[in-house]
Amino acid sequence: MSYPVVDKEECIACGVCEGVCPADPNVFKVEDVSNVVNPDSCIACEACVNNCPVLCIKLED
Repeated sequence: MSYPVVDKEECIACGVCEGVCPADPNVFKVEDVSNVVNPDSCIACEACVNNCPVLCIKLED
């Protein structure tokens, strides 16, 4: 199963990933300048990848 990996040096903590994620519970939780990722909830829809304004999220196996 694929899961999102955030490049924390590139992440601007804008919250877009958290807002577009349809998984329940949400995969992302924005805290300060990075995202906490809950890969077990990921449904590999790529909404976070496709909507990240700084392209810092990739899906990995």
